[in-house]
Amino acid sequence: MIIDNLAEFASKKFGQNFLKNDIYLHKIIQAMPNDNLKVAEIGPGLGDLTKELVKVRNVTAFEVDKRLCEHLTTEFEEPIHKGQFELRCGDVLERWESGSLLDEPYHLVANLPYYIATNIILKAFKDEHCQSILVMVQKEVAVKFSASVTQREFSALSVLANSVGKATLCFEVEPEAFVPPPNVTSAVLLIEKNQSQDDKKFEAFLKVAFSQPRKKLFKNLISVFSKDIVNQTFEKLDLDTNLRPHEAETSIYHHIYNELKDNLDGKQRAKQPKQTSRSRAANTKKQKT
Repeated sequence: MIIDNLAEFASKKFGQNFLKNDIYLHKIIQAMPNDNLKVAEIGPGLGDLTKELVKVRNVTAFEVDKRLCEHLTTEFEEPIHKGQFELRCGDVLERWESGSLLDEPYHLVANLPYYIATNIILKAFKDEHCQSILVMVQKEVAVKFSASVTQREFSALSVLANSVGKATLCFEVEPEAFVPPPNVTSAVLLIEKNQSQDDKKFEAFLKVAFSQPRKKLFKNLISVFSKDIVNQTFEKLDLDTNLRPHEAETSIYHHIYNELKDNLDGKQRAKQPKQTSRSRAANTKKQKT
């Protein structure tokens, strides 16, 4: 398949921005962990990063765009024949529904579409076979995953990243390195995992804890949980009720979560949202009908 105009070929539906700068391609390869594990690449696009990856690793790529699958099958005919490259066409999220992305330990390396990048990273957190995540994402997302406690950017994503390992913002990439150029600055993020995190309740707890990042952590928590239980938890852990979400270490969030989880029976003791007169009237109308 011949592609005459990359900017016109790129699909907005799949958030495609093709990295066409050799300097950054080589920097991504240099940032990879130093071992011989297989690589899973999500969204190989035209195969520019893939060409560098197959020089050093066996690669399994996941591509959702059928047009690109046709291109990649032709472009990588020789590595496919040699068993260095495998292409799987379809939605990578559907593959994750049935378990690990690959059936053996691997590193995830990818230039991710911005609209799905966070979801992909969180999926990789849960995948026991995924040993590390080296991805190109929007700089803002990379900062949230890699921020340290006390930094204003420290977020629920930072806590999740710290819970599975170590996150590092490796380097930034200007829009001009892509075709077509995105409207934001990108960054390469490396997350070296030492364990997996697959607790949906913990993720939900963090959403509450960081629901209003500039307010006090205590107030965010009592918007959902019983004030008495939260107060007891803070006293037991010797925490200041004036503590703000970005000022609490990752370990503190795990301690608070474990205390609240132990003291709650599901949602029975959690605060229920207050009904307004309008919502009460709507419920009454539903009951009558």
